[in-house]
Amino acid sequence: MILIDTSVWIEVLRDKTGRTVNLFREWVGDEIIVFSRFTQLELLQGAKNEQEWQQLDTYLSTQYYFETTDDTWRDAARIYFELRKNGVTINSPIDCCIAQLAIESHVLLLHRDRDFEMIARIRPLAAERFKSE
Repeated sequence: MILIDTSVWIEVLRDKTGRTVNLFREWVGDEIIVFSRFTQLELLQGAKNEQEWQQLDTYLSTQYYFETTDDTWRDAARIYFELRKNGVTINSPIDCCIAQLAIESHVLLLHRDRDFEMIARIRPLAAERFKSE
């Protein structure tokens, strides 16, 4: 199983050439793709119009999701706290939540976001940057 971050989905969905989509399919192979509700939120809020909203909503309603627990929220806040304590500020606390979901689910997180690289320095986050070029 692979948890795919929004940063990757944006690259895949914006691809007009098919090159990124093909690289993504090749990279993922037969692995099961899992979403977080944060990715659902971020993708839907970025919809450009009603038609795109409907397409995304329909697709996302058929996907597998990792759900948070009470511990997920506290542990994600702890990640943010420890980074800040070490002088590191990341762009989004949502990234801490996504990272924590990947950690507690014992899955690889595929991303295109520097925040996850910073988190992996202080937590056992299995993460890989998706390269579309």
